Amino acid sequence: MTQLPAILSRLDADLDASLTRLCSWLEIPSISTDSAYAADSRRGFTAGLRETPGHPIVLGHRPKPGAPHVLFYGHYDVQPVDPLELWDTKPFEPVVKEIEPGRKVIVARGACDDKGQVMTFVEAMRATLAETGDLPIGVTVMVEGEEESGSLNLPAFVRENAEELKADFALVCDTGMWDRQTPAITASLRGMVYQEVTITCADRDLHSGLFGGAAANPVHVLAKIVAALHDEDGRITLPGFYDGVEEPTNQQKADWADLNLTEEEFLGQIGLKHSVGEKGRMLIEQIQSRPTCDVNGIWGGYTGEGTKTVIAGKASAKVSFRLVGNQDPDTIATAFQAFVREQLPADVTAQFIAHGASPAIAVPVDSPALRKAQVALTEEWGRKAVTIGSGGSVPVVGDFKRLLGMDTLLVGFGLDDDRVHSPNEKYDLSSFHKGQRSWARILQALATKGA
Repeated sequence: MTQLPAILSRLDADLDASLTRLCSWLEIPSISTDSAYAADSRRGFTAGLRETPGHPIVLGHRPKPGAPHVLFYGHYDVQPVDPLELWDTKPFEPVVKEIEPGRKVIVARGACDDKGQVMTFVEAMRATLAETGDLPIGVTVMVEGEEESGSLNLPAFVRENAEELKADFALVCDTGMWDRQTPAITASLRGMVYQEVTITCADRDLHSGLFGGAAANPVHVLAKIVAALHDEDGRITLPGFYDGVEEPTNQQKADWADLNLTEEEFLGQIGLKHSVGEKGRMLIEQIQSRPTCDVNGIWGGYTGEGTKTVIAGKASAKVSFRLVGNQDPDTIATAFQAFVREQLPADVTAQFIAHGASPAIAVPVDSPALRKAQVALTEEWGRKAVTIGSGGSVPVVGDFKRLLGMDTLLVGFGLDDDRVHSPNEKYDLSSFHKGQRSWARILQALATKGA
């Protein structure tokens, strides 16, 4: 720990150079879900590439006998940039700008999710090695290229390489802070079920003047089905959906209430005022400890410029469920498909595509690693690091637990206004800079003995 001040000073002095390195990475349009960008998901990694049936995984090891060993996970793929016209700058040409006095951000697709976050850890290791010639603990770094498209090939890779990947615990930097000044450790993650449904009526698109009023319209059918997924109180209507959902303790509710998350604060930043979640639940419950259902996309018929008077033959929707507690992903997927089929009129059929499923995850809040990280974060930020839940999903955390038998420490520096998955995604330079310093402190803290 005596070398920590020198490491932190190096990170301060090297901030501009580290930002240049991040920009070079952000210029790569590594969109995993779009096959047109497959070649870009391979650029920039010349060593440690491990092939999968999809995009390759970057894997590197630096053992340290006698010391704890961690597995750091991140991803280099990014979300699609659509709608492109809503970006103020080109998504793969990073721009640093001041969005308010004294607050600078870097704007680019992947700036926060997850390239900027990964680089905080990489830069912490770079500075530590430069100052000390070694790392205080053993580290394996695994950066994948399919997280944004469901990590379909990652579980098999982890299973087949379990011996090589085994560590004392995993580290993930793909989560967020409580606010701009308050660091956080995420102790629970919601699971995910993602289904795509296609409703088919006629065997082709029809002239609405000839067939309107008689032929079943799949857009109408689908709209009724997705509307029926919620009742008037915001609860999800799938039979048995809430099986396995546990109520928080009174102490948890009191702790969450003390954080005083308001609709004005949370929704105001996106131009909204009122929550539409479950009635009778605190806002913080709605976004981190309750299950959800959202229609992520819906289409059918003619959507081009001008008019085309047709009744579509097909209509489709993509629907995601965020799971909590002991909800079973397979049970939820089966219940959704049954729910859709039960509401189909005569002559109408439904087909489904599964785009992944993972259970919710809870990380022990009393683990020595979490406590050490909490102290390190508190020392860096000058505010007590809070332990929170996340409404998002990081499926690999479940894979690490199920396949490798290890827990994960989730420390991230994203903010609610980072516009992740949206146009003009950004990452605060304070998050990038102090994130590096935070990881340098955590690496040193994890090397110490005792709780």
